Amino acid sequence: MRRLLGDRTPEDFSGALSPGEDVVDSAPVEGGGYLVVTQLGLWIPSDEGARRVGWHLIGKAAWADGVFTLTESAEVGTAGSAVVLADLPPVRFRLAAPGKVPREAYQRVEGSIRSRHRQEIGSGGAWFVQRKVPGRDGSVLQVRPDPGTDVALVEAIAEQVSAKLANPAE
Repeated sequence: MRRLLGDRTPEDFSGALSPGEDVVDSAPVEGGGYLVVTQLGLWIPSDEGARRVGWHLIGKAAWADGVFTLTESAEVGTAGSAVVLADLPPVRFRLAAPGKVPREAYQRVEGSIRSRHRQEIGSGGAWFVQRKVPGRDGSVLQVRPDPGTDVALVEAIAEQVSAKLANPAE
C-alpha cells in the first residue's frame, strides 16, 4: 500500500530519514540491508544499521558483474575554507536486483560535481573538486591528495585556491 502512495522506502529499512528526505530507489543487498538512494545521499548497511553517505563524500561509485563498489571519502582536515579528503577502503555490495540504484547513484555523484581539476605535485598529485553539498546552498572546495603526496604542500595550495574562489577580484 505504501508503494502505491509513492513511498519507496523498504518496509524493514533501519535508517532514520531526515524530514523531507524521500527514497528515490532501493535495492536489497545480499547478506542483508539495502542500498537506498535519496536526494541527500546513499544509505548503506553497516554494523550499526543503515547510515547515509552524502553524495559529496562519495569518491567513486562503480557497478560491474552484479557488484556495486563504493569508495567513501572521509573529511580529514581543512585548508582555509577547503576540505581535505582521504579515501576509505572500497566497500562492495552484491545486488541481485539492482533496479535503478547504480545509475541513480552514479548520476547523483556526478551531479554533485561543479568543477574538477587534477594538479600534479612532485611525484604525486591531488584532485581539486568543487561540489554541491546536499541540503545546503553553494558549494565546497574539496582536495584529495594522492597517497604519498606532500599533504602540507597540498593544503597550502588548497588554502590559496579557496581564498581566490572566495574573493575572485584579488
